[in-house]
Amino acid sequence: MPQPSPARSHRLHQTAAALVAMSFVLQGCGGSDAAPAKLAKKPNIVFIMADDLGYSDIGAFGGDIDTPNLDALAASGRLLTNHHTGTVCAITRSMLISGTDHHLVGEGTMGAPSDERKGLPGYEGYLNDRSLSVAQLLKDAGYHTYMAGKWHLGANIATPATPVALGSTGQTPDQWGFEKSYALMGGAATNHFAHEAAGSKNYTENGAYVQPGQPGQPGGTGGGAFYSTDFYTQRLISYIDTHKGDGKPFFAYAAYTSPHWPLQVPEPYLSKYKGRYDTGFDTVRAARVARQKQLGILPQDFTAYASDPETLTSSPASANNGTALAKYTSAVHSPTDGYGDYAAGRVSKKWASLTPLERKAQARYMEIYAGMVDNLDHNIGLLIQHLKDIGEYDNTLIVFQSDNGAEGWPIAAATADPKATDEANATEPVYSTLGTDNGLASAKRLQYGLRWAEVSAAPFRQTKGHFGEGGVSTPLIVRMPGQTTAQPTFVSFTHIIDLTATFLDAGQATLPTQAAPPLISTLTGEDQNKGKVVYDHRYVYPVTGQSILQVLLGNSDAPVRKAPFGDESYGRAYLTSTDGKWKALWTEPPIGPADGHWQLYDLAKDRGENNDLAASNPSVIGGLVADWKAYLKSVGGVEPLRPAGYY
Repeated sequence: MPQPSPARSHRLHQTAAALVAMSFVLQGCGGSDAAPAKLAKKPNIVFIMADDLGYSDIGAFGGDIDTPNLDALAASGRLLTNHHTGTVCAITRSMLISGTDHHLVGEGTMGAPSDERKGLPGYEGYLNDRSLSVAQLLKDAGYHTYMAGKWHLGANIATPATPVALGSTGQTPDQWGFEKSYALMGGAATNHFAHEAAGSKNYTENGAYVQPGQPGQPGGTGGGAFYSTDFYTQRLISYIDTHKGDGKPFFAYAAYTSPHWPLQVPEPYLSKYKGRYDTGFDTVRAARVARQKQLGILPQDFTAYASDPETLTSSPASANNGTALAKYTSAVHSPTDGYGDYAAGRVSKKWASLTPLERKAQARYMEIYAGMVDNLDHNIGLLIQHLKDIGEYDNTLIVFQSDNGAEGWPIAAATADPKATDEANATEPVYSTLGTDNGLASAKRLQYGLRWAEVSAAPFRQTKGHFGEGGVSTPLIVRMPGQTTAQPTFVSFTHIIDLTATFLDAGQATLPTQAAPPLISTLTGEDQNKGKVVYDHRYVYPVTGQSILQVLLGNSDAPVRKAPFGDESYGRAYLTSTDGKWKALWTEPPIGPADGHWQLYDLAKDRGENNDLAASNPSVIGGLVADWKAYLKSVGGVEPLRPAGYY
């Protein structure tokens, strides 16, 4: 088993010691008679989002990748270990910007669906005009607002000659309150080293299309070469410096695309982890879980989810799958009602079943991925150091998280054996080029696959695209202005929309409260403006996240949520009870139960989701499913006739 370096072990020990020490110092802070802590003034807010980073990938959360800057941020900040997102990138990002459920603001799925929901309100595939914007509200409150990185919430630029109409204009960050922005429009870079073709429309700066890597266009560090993570850091720093010293606070959104595929990273990161992962999936995952227990991320008696069962061949689909006769099992249609169709299962081998060449390729994928995370940490360190250099660090609220769980995209088609792909990648001349800059506008879509994603998701079950804890739980680190020592880990449920509310709370932003006038539908008789408020001559959905500012200030250690919390995407679904104990989960077969039932987990005892308790607790699961149906109706969500992940 690969062992952490002495320096790495020392950092782990320091982090653990700091957390233990602070847990004694700050016990009972919520019940103190002292005056509640307050922010001295409006802080700068720096929100850093990684892309497809797993729960255990960084050192402070038990990872084996070198992340000294994030570890240091954790040692002087606070870990929130029960934080949640949407299942996929755009869904999470829509909730961050709007502060409310993604179905309300245009991202019911990631992009417009191609099924029967196409064209329905809430399924536009971009941030719709019924959304607020955290950037605009902070701008209203006197903030400068900047972003660099992945947007993924609409790509049309504003064109004065085009009449203002939903979908025709106003989709880029500059139209949503960002004073300065450099943004990747879509969900993934085709090449992290850019090489954009002239005339491409994949990136914008301040509302105009740009082509990074083309002559005359800005590049990154290192003699003008572009690498996405390096470039976004330097661009954001340049934006921060634009108004340096003018007395106004700033909101800076660092929306990194690392470590999202394609797996690519420059040296020295490309070669740094050579041999680190030769022991395979299970060994690395077990070591991560052990470190999580050492650090106090997990209790000592925590039972981690081991891994999905091995499938050497694909299980067959139902007879009617893919035909007009199909009636698919879903969260609202069960086999007992005649809905029993499902797709084929996927091939997923364990380490022991891989050939030597497959192991060689698989180890290399994880080495490159680790290099990307290491480089990401390096850039976060540069951003934090710049805040110190310009004298703004002590008045900055810094928050780091991932946009969803680790990316478990199958390397080969679901029904195919990935052996051919892996063995080809392990053979020269291909092997030596993995992760490098090919000099072309499009790179090979190199991924690290389902089993390494399970490692990244440790100790949880499932990965990106699913509602198992591994799909929607991400690391969250928060460092308050002036904070120098770690505060106790916060273990209650939080969600991305709660961070939106927290940023607005810290920035003393004024939230709209005037109720929108009724608009009764002639078809349904329902008020289409129900729940909306008036903002900037629009009728919009208010922020529904719950601020955790008082928790972060040390004035409370109580849970912030007072109601059940649910979500749906691609037909998959979940709902947690108000007290955070119970979780109802639905996943389509054959990934989920063959009989299509809702699963039930006691998160207080089994956050690893090992023991399905639905059969022995029918009243509990029945109540949670009823609550979920009420939730879905309240946000205008529609369960698809054919549930299927985005893969």
